[in-house]
Amino acid sequence: MKTETEMRREVMRASIGVLGPVEAERFPATVSFQASSVRGGALLTVTGAVPVDFGGNDKVFNVSEKHVLPAMPGWGSGNESEREMATYAIWNNKGGVGKSYLTFQLAAEYARQNRDKKILVIDLCPQANSSSMLLGGMFKGEARLNRIHETNPRRTISGYMEERISSPYQSPNSGAQYPTRVSDFNEMIPDNLYLLVGDELLEIQSSRVHGATHPGPDEAWRIVHLWVMDLITDIQRSWNQEETCVFIDCNPSFTIYTELALTAADRLLIPFSADGSSQRAVRTVLSLIYGMQRREGERQSEFFLNSNKYRISLPGIYMYIGNRLTQMNRSSASAFKTIVNEIGEEIWRAWQSNFALFSIHSNGESDRGNSTPNNQSAFRKMFQYEVNDANTASVVSSALGIPIARLTPGLIEVAGRKIRVNESQLHKQIPNVEELVRNIE
Repeated sequence: MKTETEMRREVMRASIGVLGPVEAERFPATVSFQASSVRGGALLTVTGAVPVDFGGNDKVFNVSEKHVLPAMPGWGSGNESEREMATYAIWNNKGGVGKSYLTFQLAAEYARQNRDKKILVIDLCPQANSSSMLLGGMFKGEARLNRIHETNPRRTISGYMEERISSPYQSPNSGAQYPTRVSDFNEMIPDNLYLLVGDELLEIQSSRVHGATHPGPDEAWRIVHLWVMDLITDIQRSWNQEETCVFIDCNPSFTIYTELALTAADRLLIPFSADGSSQRAVRTVLSLIYGMQRREGERQSEFFLNSNKYRISLPGIYMYIGNRLTQMNRSSASAFKTIVNEIGEEIWRAWQSNFALFSIHSNGESDRGNSTPNNQSAFRKMFQYEVNDANTASVVSSALGIPIARLTPGLIEVAGRKIRVNESQLHKQIPNVEELVRNIE
């Protein structure tokens, strides 16, 4: 029995990108395959016409058709002894979209709603903002972060990277020693949430991490890009393969750490703010990760080209999230909505161009299961989400490291000042975050 993570790896690494032990030479050279996994099977886009044997059942796939393939024997998550793991990268190629705030709220709420799972946050952003919030906010959290940074050996993401720099092409299988149980520092966080603490030393290490991808063995690039996946594997193994959900807070720029996060992830959450630059940033995300070209002959990123070369799977787009959208008055809300719609159109065009880039899930039309959206309205229901700004409540939540769902209305002391959190502010965001988390599998 294989987990969804393993399904995605095998789907994208198979010789022609489809499920099952199928040999590429059986098919005409004109047939093109693209696949991405979903629960219980895979999505397959085929250009050409070819019979395929899946578990003894012959299927004929016609030109440019899209299919949901049933799982072969041994695939799926029906056996309770085999736990499933999903890994989400949270990234946009733009700062200021509330990426770390969203990571903080999502992880804390997901841990609250799923007490039977272990939740892991990997903070791959050198600013370590999500770590600071989880550990208690801008005052207590920063002090706790500094104490963790002083440990020897350093029990942070930088400590793990230093170990891998010393052993770049052979995993030391040491990842299990690095997670921190967040509730040991912040009682507002459920005790099933663990953190790979962020660290500013990542900046200093980045040139050495990137340097390890070039010299060395023929597959140095591939091996180095699997470091974070190795880390997750070590941790889950130490947890006896318990059901796990991983959230990776990425560096906003497209650095080597962003690439390592994307290689480790099954699914991509794209936060955006309602401004014109966010639309450009989303376009850049599609180009950098998936090689989507706006004009013929445009250069594609080294990451995309090498991912194809080494048959490394890319995360499926799971959701694009308008994060902390302001709703002040009718005119400003209308302006924000226009930008949100334009960003949605950009991602809708990506779906029309290649829907195998997306991760189908039960969000939206849940009564129909994991149905492939057949129109733009169904697409939006599945992939678009908006989180309202709770204004002062959002600031207090992040400053004190109190998840929004646990924040109470009234006067709250922040930095020696009493700040009022109104119940109406909480009502703007708490239901948003709770519903968003229910749609994350």
